[in-house]
Amino acid sequence: MTQIRIRDAAELLGVSDDTVRRWIDEGRLDAASDAAGRRVVDGVSLAALAQERATAPGTPDRRMSARNRLAGLVTKVTSDPVMSQVELQCGPFRVVSLLSTEAVQELGLAPGVVAAASVKATNVVVERLDQ
Repeated sequence: MTQIRIRDAAELLGVSDDTVRRWIDEGRLDAASDAAGRRVVDGVSLAALAQERATAPGTPDRRMSARNRLAGLVTKVTSDPVMSQVELQCGPFRVVSLLSTEAVQELGLAPGVVAAASVKATNVVVERLDQ
């Protein structure tokens, strides 16, 4: 069983340590004690909760082939006459997209606007981060 420290679990979920502890107390997350006596979260339980929480609030009910949708806030827009760079802060993740300036104007993208980035790729690199 993979065991993840509470502070690391909180960071992965984008919540506070206290929230993770509360979810453990409520039975929403499985936890045990490690060799040093610290409470640790079960990795499988954490993965299930992360998937449960993955549906962004206010997500419209539409069908889309892209499965990786990150909702967040536009933090910066840099435009020239043809192309624009749009930066979003999606929880702990910074997402940068290049799109036409025309699209940016049509969507009304500007700092402070709530938007979503949908990522679709044929090649995704996965790295294991052992504790």
